[in-house]
Amino acid sequence: MTTGRIHSLESMGLVDGPGIRTVVFLQGCALRCRYCHNPDTWDPGAPAQTVTPAELVDRLLRYKPYYGATGGVTFSGGEPLLQPEFLAECLKRCRAAGIHTCLDTAGAGLGEYGAILAHTDLILLDVKHYDPEGYRNVIGADIGAFDRFLAAAQAAEIPLWVRHVVVPGLTDGEEHLEGLERYLQTIRRIQRVELLPYHTLGVHKYAALGIPYPLEGVEPMDPASLKGWNLRLNETCCERRSGV
Repeated sequence: MTTGRIHSLESMGLVDGPGIRTVVFLQGCALRCRYCHNPDTWDPGAPAQTVTPAELVDRLLRYKPYYGATGGVTFSGGEPLLQPEFLAECLKRCRAAGIHTCLDTAGAGLGEYGAILAHTDLILLDVKHYDPEGYRNVIGADIGAFDRFLAAAQAAEIPLWVRHVVVPGLTDGEEHLEGLERYLQTIRRIQRVELLPYHTLGVHKYAALGIPYPLEGVEPMDPASLKGWNLRLNETCCERRSGV
């Protein structure tokens, strides 16, 4: 029987997709983003709750009355794509139960995404960087896996909410954001763009795990500083607003 390993579960999430949502954080991630605030989700072998898809969806059904017309479940991580069989079965069962499904992913999975995308209503797509060299600088990995996932999502015509973390000295500045804008304009089905300001809320986890923090000394960003660019990208890159 397929089982999954869950790091944690948030029962009343309000920022990971539309409406009120249950957010399921799956354990394990192969990426090492320099600004990651959840290093405790990296190790796939770390202590985690083991559940079957049936057990998890039974639990989600308890929250269904709170979802209303727009809410549902969001599978996040870590990187949920690294548990493909479990994820696909959970998504299938949620769809059958009438629960809106959302996938929060950096697109760094194992390939063969058909069974997952067949039952995904929305993707929160974490765009780390639009340029292969910049991607490697931020992540320490090749952009190829992301490109392959995005191609599969585009072929499946799944709506996207794009997220991009803006880090001082790394993914900020007019030139970088203009490049991001040009890149996003090549992607179909974008409904929303969210620029996320860099923060240091997870720094204490690095100390607890004995891991050096890669961005030591970088100051958090003021969210207000991104307001103009958030408005601009939502006007120029979203199909629902541009009429594309």
